Amino acid sequence: MSILYVSPHPDAFPSLRALIAARYGEAGDGPGWGGPHPRVCLQPPPSSRTPFPPPRLPALEQGPGGLWVWGAPAVAQLLWPAGLGGPGGSRAAVLVQQWVSYADTELIPAACGATLPALGLRSPGQDPQAALGALGKALSPLEDWLRLHTYLAGDAPTLADLAAVTALLLPFRYVLDPAVRRIWATASNTPQYVEAAWYPWWERQGFFKPEYGRSSVSAPNPRGVFMMCIPPPNVTGSLHLGHALTNAIQDSLTRWHRMRGETTLWNPGCDHAGIATQVVVEKKLWREQGLNRHQLGREAFLEEVWKWKEEKGDRIYHQLKKLGSSLDWDRACFTMDPKLSVAVTEAFVRLHEEGVIYRSTRLVNWSCTLNSAISDIEVDKKELTGRTLLSVPGYKEKVEFGVLVSFAYKVQGSDSDEEVVVATTRIETMLGDVAVAVHPKDPRYQHLKGKSVIHPFLSRSLPVVFDDFVDMEFGTGAVKITPAHDQNDYEVGQRHGLEAISIMDSKGALVNVPPPFLGMPRFEARKAVLAALKEQGLFRGIEDNPMVVPLCNRSKDVVEPLLRPQWYVRCGEMAQAASAAVTRGDLRILPEAHQRTWHSWMDNIRDWCISRQLWWGHRIPAYFITVNDPAVPPGEDPDGRYWVSGRTEAEAREKAAREFGVSLDKISLQQDEDVLDTWFSSGLFPFSIFGWPNQSEDLSVFYPGTLLETGHDILFFWVARMVMLGLKLTGRLPFREVYLHAIVRDAHGRKMSKSLGNVIDPLDVIHGVSLQGLHDQLLNSNLDPTEVEKAKEGQKADFPAGIPECGTDALRFGLCAYTSQGRDINLDVNRILGYRHFCNKLWNATKFALRGLGKNFVPLPTSKPEGRESLVDRWIRSRLTEAVRLSNEGFQAYDFPAITTAQYSFWLYELCDVYLECLKPVLNGVDQVAAECARQTLYTCLDVGLRLLSPFMPFVTEELFQRLPRRTAAAPASLCVTPYPEPSECSWKDPEAEAAFELALSITRAVRSLRADYNLTRTRPDCFLEVADEATGTLASAVSVYVQALASAGVVAVLALGAPAPQGCAVAVASNRCSIHLQLQGLVDPARELGKLQAKRSEAQRQAQRLRERRAAAGYSAKVPLEVQEADEAKLQQTEAELRKVDEAIALFQKML
Repeated sequence: MSILYVSPHPDAFPSLRALIAARYGEAGDGPGWGGPHPRVCLQPPPSSRTPFPPPRLPALEQGPGGLWVWGAPAVAQLLWPAGLGGPGGSRAAVLVQQWVSYADTELIPAACGATLPALGLRSPGQDPQAALGALGKALSPLEDWLRLHTYLAGDAPTLADLAAVTALLLPFRYVLDPAVRRIWATASNTPQYVEAAWYPWWERQGFFKPEYGRSSVSAPNPRGVFMMCIPPPNVTGSLHLGHALTNAIQDSLTRWHRMRGETTLWNPGCDHAGIATQVVVEKKLWREQGLNRHQLGREAFLEEVWKWKEEKGDRIYHQLKKLGSSLDWDRACFTMDPKLSVAVTEAFVRLHEEGVIYRSTRLVNWSCTLNSAISDIEVDKKELTGRTLLSVPGYKEKVEFGVLVSFAYKVQGSDSDEEVVVATTRIETMLGDVAVAVHPKDPRYQHLKGKSVIHPFLSRSLPVVFDDFVDMEFGTGAVKITPAHDQNDYEVGQRHGLEAISIMDSKGALVNVPPPFLGMPRFEARKAVLAALKEQGLFRGIEDNPMVVPLCNRSKDVVEPLLRPQWYVRCGEMAQAASAAVTRGDLRILPEAHQRTWHSWMDNIRDWCISRQLWWGHRIPAYFITVNDPAVPPGEDPDGRYWVSGRTEAEAREKAAREFGVSLDKISLQQDEDVLDTWFSSGLFPFSIFGWPNQSEDLSVFYPGTLLETGHDILFFWVARMVMLGLKLTGRLPFREVYLHAIVRDAHGRKMSKSLGNVIDPLDVIHGVSLQGLHDQLLNSNLDPTEVEKAKEGQKADFPAGIPECGTDALRFGLCAYTSQGRDINLDVNRILGYRHFCNKLWNATKFALRGLGKNFVPLPTSKPEGRESLVDRWIRSRLTEAVRLSNEGFQAYDFPAITTAQYSFWLYELCDVYLECLKPVLNGVDQVAAECARQTLYTCLDVGLRLLSPFMPFVTEELFQRLPRRTAAAPASLCVTPYPEPSECSWKDPEAEAAFELALSITRAVRSLRADYNLTRTRPDCFLEVADEATGTLASAVSVYVQALASAGVVAVLALGAPAPQGCAVAVASNRCSIHLQLQGLVDPARELGKLQAKRSEAQRQAQRLRERRAAAGYSAKVPLEVQEADEAKLQQTEAELRKVDEAIALFQKML
């Protein structure tokens, strides 16, 4: 067994060189001696076994008593013989040896000399700056070579690349900026390499900070200020496509504003996610220690939560960095940070003192599993079409839902055994019924005014009340009223003065009911009540009933409406102010369609319950007062007078003493055990992150913010509350504009769901994942085994070969390209892969352009045209001007598809497909003035084009931009802080050039069409242009050289006016003033082509006849759907057009016989 001895130190670059060589050797034919691959040993070999004292690493032993090789060059060569580039003496092998020698003799000494001082290993008399200078000098030949080549030798990695890369690992890690790095490992753009180094450098240089390039954030900036805060993701969260979309949009906007020179801040933050975090830590405690939080105690439990947060809580930040998000991480905030906690306390106290926050007993969404109230956004609505059995936490058997149970209440005092039949989907709640309601105009129940019905299990009668909310057409027109367990019933009870009797405790067990129901879990009571009704003969039937079951999205428990004393925010006046701000235009909501939703919510807003029965979160700064004075009666929880708030307990005590007119020593306080709804602290986020209520430079500069960008699904839960609280507490709107993006769905338009197997992790799109990898993720989820199999089938259908590596740039660009205002996004990963290919096109086009520019190219100080540009130079500058205009207008209007389409079209269809092709003969020609003019134009296209793309594709554009020479020595170090192209800079619109060049493109399209029709793929047929007038002829002559390059034509000649075209030409029309005659004589076999065309004509005639007969059939227009008729008509028109073309071709070939 061969052994490879290497150093375990991560910076031991000679050993890394050997290990990488071993890996490449494994991918090929194995080690040079043909034996098995070596075993790796992380220590020196025993000195007794080595033939060379002292042992140097790496070292390779070919079996006991076999060949010994030491030192990185020899070991690497033996392990990776294919890395030599070819047989000894070949050009490639000589080139490899040259660069290996250069790495060993020049790069390694320079790299070590520059790096060791940074590691504290500076030798006496050593000048660190001189050492860095020496390293730069050693890198210069590499820089020059790699500007025009992908690898140091040949078209694939070799030992030369390996030697250079490993020699520079130390300076890359410790002293070099990415701006001087190069990637040798790929022949084309490979995202994992391109995206690896730039983000740490950007962050280290401070490019994302608003202070960059200015003395302070408050320094006057004529360009203005742009501030946006991130929708704070949950601390428990991991990246999903919603985050990816949000950050792709937000980061592109932020980068655009930053490149425009504005004082730009995109402020990061993270939400403490009360329920989600508490659930995660409780599960962890139970799994690891077998304890619940009550056994641990509140303080100890909170210590465990903070410990978990410190260990795991920054995962989402690392993932955001993977997306290239240019956030100012030094300003990152956590909603439980002391600064933000002070703001939360201040807000609560102020609002409580004003009476905006008050205590009340009302119905809330209650999770019996969490033992807490939850917000509306934490309630999932599961739609049922009929009878369905659902799993409910705490119950061994599934529970029946989706049925309507009818039963009878006997009318009290009726001699005829009269009854009123009611129906309910929650039969157990009849134990809390206090009335039966009917519509005031229902003639069936007019005689029951003033009467009551008898409850079969309780010693109370239920009055019959008349209320407009009852639907006379539903069921019997009579409904049971349970004010303590249904919102509509609660409101009916309030209107009619009915008692609200709670029949469930916080865990869902029945209370305030007689045996045998007392103490039963609610869904066991469901079965017991049904059985009891049947036993008493009151059961009247059961039927399927479509319904929506509210589920807690954290615990999956069925949400129960329960009456609980809680803290509420009075929202009426604040909502009016928020609505008025939009009406006045002070706050702009985009897309405008959401403004109607905004006003509807504000007009119908209910007071906001902000209490949560949790331990993790901002504990409510409110205290229940006990007055130790017999003259003061004891208070009850719902009585707001016995509650006081305070920034400290001492302040609260003073308030209480003043309120009751007693001394401080007679006041006892008990702080509320509950915490505030997470959305309360999130609602303060735009100003709490800057230290409010205390004044600060950041608060004065960055509040109010500029923009709030988020998904439309949290318009009410977060956006509205930020606006209401911002106006109330600061007197100012928190931002001037709100842009709401769509929801991401799968390629089929379905909502993403784990059970469907269509949930896509953005990191899987970025890095790629196999189908098995997707399956493995399902196994690690909490899906039922049956759902796992269903999800696997979904994955297999959508991603049969897994998800290919697309990279961050392609994902960002694709998501923004999808973002049409007001529409949901049906994400097709294949389209993202298309943008990965676009990145490759950028890479290859820039590589080609750099070769065309040449080693000694120097760009002019400005991009202003010289006046000697050719027609195609003028045309591409004009098209670039249009791309710049559309990009800036798109950003201003949040029209992301318009921006991405403009940039994609410019790069792919205009620069690559047209300009670069037209440039090839120019750069290889003898006219040096034209060539230099073309090079300057080409450089301008690269420079401006990369700057245009940078907000969407920051990684690949930075990598390519760093390879370009600079116009001036004072140019910014990074693309991300280079000015964004603006119409004032790129004002080269040239309608005359565009109109002239359009003729070249029209001719090219016509020639290409003819070449395709006649399968002329490998020949360059001559082309003759027939023009209608001299002006068109002059123009056609001017563009003929471009047609030749673009259409792969032979001779392109303009016929004299009235002159006939040569025999044997196919004809096509380029425009109303120009026709194309493409020479086929001698290029095709007329007889053979006629045979193929006759067969094609017969088939087309049969198809056309079938379509005509189908459309002429009786009843066609009445019975066949309109869209099918339209499709048939389009097919017939297409078939007839094909027939005409075939007939023209037949006539042509008959003349050639």
